[in-house]
Amino acid sequence: MDQRTNPYSPGAGTPPPELAGRAELVERAAIALDRIRARRSARSFIFYGLRGVGKTVLLNKIRQDAEVRGAACVWVEAPEERSLPALLLPPLRAALIKLSAGEAIQAGLEKALIALSSFTNAMKVKYQDIELGMDYKPQKGLADSGDLENDLSELLGKIGEAAVERGTVVVLFIDELQYVAEGQLAALITALHRISQNQLPVTMVAAGLPQLVGQTGKAKSYAERLFEFIRIDSLDAKAAKDAVCVPAEKAGVKFDEPALHEILEQTKGYPYFLQEWGKHSWNIASASPISLNDAKQATVTALAELDSSFFRVRFDRLTPAEKRYVRAMAELGRGPHRSGDIAGLLNRDVSAVAPLRGTLISKGMIYSPAFGDTEFTVPLFAGFLKRIMPKFE
Repeated sequence: MDQRTNPYSPGAGTPPPELAGRAELVERAAIALDRIRARRSARSFIFYGLRGVGKTVLLNKIRQDAEVRGAACVWVEAPEERSLPALLLPPLRAALIKLSAGEAIQAGLEKALIALSSFTNAMKVKYQDIELGMDYKPQKGLADSGDLENDLSELLGKIGEAAVERGTVVVLFIDELQYVAEGQLAALITALHRISQNQLPVTMVAAGLPQLVGQTGKAKSYAERLFEFIRIDSLDAKAAKDAVCVPAEKAGVKFDEPALHEILEQTKGYPYFLQEWGKHSWNIASASPISLNDAKQATVTALAELDSSFFRVRFDRLTPAEKRYVRAMAELGRGPHRSGDIAGLLNRDVSAVAPLRGTLISKGMIYSPAFGDTEFTVPLFAGFLKRIMPKFE
């Protein structure tokens, strides 16, 4: 069929043509943001899950809806080895300027901009990766102690007061939160806690890999009471069918039931993979309905493309020793796997391979769903490892 009209959109955070199975979560977040705007209690959100489950897509959908309702949104994607202040400062400055809406700057907003300037100056000394010029003169004693926990709390407090003045809510949208260093994550949690205690309209909607739950608890013991942790997983059968079928039906194309079964079986309902299989099935099929043979050919094509890009990019970041560790995991079959079983297959002591395990967790390749257990953060990664490294040695 015509590739120009192919409705599917696999990509990193690319909105799918049909956001299936997430409506209830979007509404829950909308309710919470409206409550916080009205200075009523509601917790911040942390979405966690494997790669390819649509966390970034969900974050973007909530952000877009919030902006339509007048929220001041701050978007941050946390890469490895960048400080939290360096990530937050430019979008915070942009959000504060937008709050003026072209009108004369009111007292609360001016105070927030001065606090931001003071905070920037203090953090430039502590963190070397900050490059931001400010329009307002810093005020001595305002968010400038150099202590991130105290200064960030004071800064977000002033931003909250400015939001009250404008009748809005400021929302920090942070993707890949697991890459924020523990001490900086602790400072962020403390600041949000103080904001919540003062019922100021500043909150966070964040996303990250499964280890993020443990990281926040380690950073601050009260994190479980401050955040609503929501696991984002593969779609159930109905939602997965909708994700595949609805975009095609809008274009007058249908899937045979056996073809649909093949796609759901191969993708395990993971949103990113559903888009890949939908795209390739469409491109391979000559006419509607898309047949089982089309879907099976799509499986071959989709896996080849994933092996050369989605999986390969992650695999190439690993050292030879790390590659052998994850290949041992694949050899053991469906996870999670006990650390001792992996070490046994490698003919090593658990303590000897513990540093490898720790590095793989920090790289976002694996996580620990329970004490002593290990699992991949990337769905279907074990199959890729067996294809690229057929023999475990």
